[in-house]
Amino acid sequence: FPLVRIDPSRILHRDEHFLFVQKLAGELTVRGSGPVRKLPLLDLLRQQEPGIHPVNRLDFATSGIVIFARTRKALAAARACSFRKTYWALVAGSSRQQTGVIRAPLPARSGRGEVPAETRYRVLERFPGCALVEAEIQGGGRQHQIRRHFAAIGHPLVLDSDYGDAGFNRAFTRHHHYRRFFLHAASVSFRHPFTGHPITVHAPIPKAFADMLGLWRRSDRAVR
Repeated sequence: FPLVRIDPSRILHRDEHFLFVQKLAGELTVRGSGPVRKLPLLDLLRQQEPGIHPVNRLDFATSGIVIFARTRKALAAARACSFRKTYWALVAGSSRQQTGVIRAPLPARSGRGEVPAETRYRVLERFPGCALVEAEIQGGGRQHQIRRHFAAIGHPLVLDSDYGDAGFNRAFTRHHHYRRFFLHAASVSFRHPFTGHPITVHAPIPKAFADMLGLWRRSDRAVR
C-alpha cells in the first residue's frame, strides 16, 4: 500500500502517551486473517507512528473512538485504566423503559467459558419501529457486547445481520437503502494514568448516521 496520511480531523486527542482516533464505519481496526482492500486503521497510523499499539478495537461496521498507546509503557498503563465508554445505536422496536441495565454473561475473549457483562442504556428518541439509544459500558467490554445485549432483550440493532431480525432488516434496507448497522462509539472518559487528570474525548457522529436521524426528525415522527 502507498503511504497515506490520515485526515487530521480524525485525530480526536493526542498526548505523549495516547492517541484517540475516529474510526470510520466500514474500516478495520487491525488486520485480520483475510485479504484487505484498504489499510486497517492500525497499519495506516503505523506509517507515521511505528510504535503505537491498539488499546481497544471496534467492529468493522462500528464507527467512533479507538484508543492507541504510543509506547509499551502507555499500553500497560491503559490496561489498568477504567474507561467509561458511551455508544449511540439504533435498535429495533421501542422499549417501554426510558432507562435500563442489561446484565447477561458473554463469552470470554479466551473462548473458555463466560464472564459477567453489564450495559446501561437510556432511550434518547423513539421513531416508528425503532429507537435511538445511548449505551454505556465500563472497562474493556466484551466482544459484540452491545449487539448481543440488545438482542437479548428483544431490541437488536437495526441491520445487524448476526443478532438482528432478518425480516425487519430487509424491509428497512428496501425503504432506506442502508445495509450496515448504526453503532457509534461516541465518547470515552478516564483518569489519565500518568497525569491524573480526568479526560473525556468525543467523536462526531458519522454522516450516514446523522442523515438517518435527520430524515426521521424532519418527518416529525420522533418522540423524545
